[in-house]
Formats: sequence, structure tokens, C-alpha cells
Amino acid sequence: MKKADVVEFYRRLAEANPHPETELESVNHYTLLVAVVLSAQATDAGVNKATRALFAQVDTPQKMLALGLDGLKHHIRTIGLFNTKAKNVIALSQALVDEHGGMVPSNRDALEKLPGVGRKTANVVMNVAFGAETFAVDTHIFRVGNRTGLAKGKTVLAVEKRLDAVTPQPFRVHAHHWLILHGRYVCKARRPECWRCIVADLCAFKPKTPPPAPEKTV
Repeated sequence: MKKADVVEFYRRLAEANPHPETELESVNHYTLLVAVVLSAQATDAGVNKATRALFAQVDTPQKMLALGLDGLKHHIRTIGLFNTKAKNVIALSQALVDEHGGMVPSNRDALEKLPGVGRKTANVVMNVAFGAETFAVDTHIFRVGNRTGLAKGKTVLAVEKRLDAVTPQPFRVHAHHWLILHGRYVCKARRPECWRCIVADLCAFKPKTPPPAPEKTV
């Protein structure tokens, strides 16, 4: 995608949604971190449903440790891989208490040393909590980057690095939110809704998906 097209691509997404936000619900930096860890291979809606009652009761690593592993499992049992995720949340909570005074660190190295926290999770926390210009590439962004031609790459890291290289100001802070939402609701995996896409003319995907046929009336 040409530089001018990249700028126009983001300009349109920004105009349609000037203040994009993560769809994961949280009450502070710690609960955001927990929510992102729980969201791996799960939907944001499913995580939110499970964590509303949890975060009303638990909003610090100290409170999570007091709740304990079994208590946490009870809250998140509807989330996929909840046994492993519960162990990671308890372990990262202990690490935050022992190594960071109970606070969520703002730098990548410290975040990625926490149990259950990989590069994507660190990128989300850095961006949402601390306003860092990071690109958390999930399946939606990977698909949108490659399909549109905005940021092609064979791996998640390759797409992330390409996005970092081509995304200009003032779009960098919100870029990954725009791309996630675009992939989730418009540029869908099985059938992209090209007929209502605001950046369709800038996109390399061919052939464009036509609108669904109107329902026949009897």
C-alpha cells in the first residue's frame, strides 16, 4: 500500500471512530492485565462476562492472592483454558507483589517476565494503560494487515514490525484498536463485508465480496 493510501486508510478509520477503546472491561491497570491474559484464545465478550463479578471483588494482586487459585477458577470457569490461566494469574500476581510493589510495570521486558504474559499481551497493556505506540497483533490484525496490503507478513512479529514502520502520526497510538475492530466487525475472516467497508477502494483484496442478496418476499 502506498504511503498516501496508508494515511487515507487510517484517516477514514479515525474519522469513523475518533476515540477507539479496548472492548475488554477493567477497572485499573492490574485488572486490565488480568483481562488480557484471560482473553488468549477467548472472546472479549466471554472474558467480560466472567470478570465483572471478579473485578468487583478483586482489583489488586494482593486481593487476588487472598482469593486464591480455587476462588479464581470459580469465577473464570467459563473461559477456555481456565485452569492454566488461573495458575498464571496467581503467579503473575505474586510476582507483581514480590518484584514491583503490587504495581503493573510499564516496560516490555518487565511485563514479558510475568507468567502468562507474551509479547501481544505486553503490547496491549503498554498501549491501553500507558499510551505506548505499540501494535498488538492478534488474528484480526494479522488478517487485516495481510488482506488489505497495509502490513503484509508471514508471522505475527513480521506484521507488527511492518505496522510500526508504515503507521504515521497521529494514528500510531490508536492504530491497533482501529484494526482490531475493523477485522472483528467488517473485514471478517470467512466473509469480509466489503460492500460496507469504508476503506474498500484502498484495499488490495480481490475480488471484493458483494452484498448479500435481498431476501425474497412471498
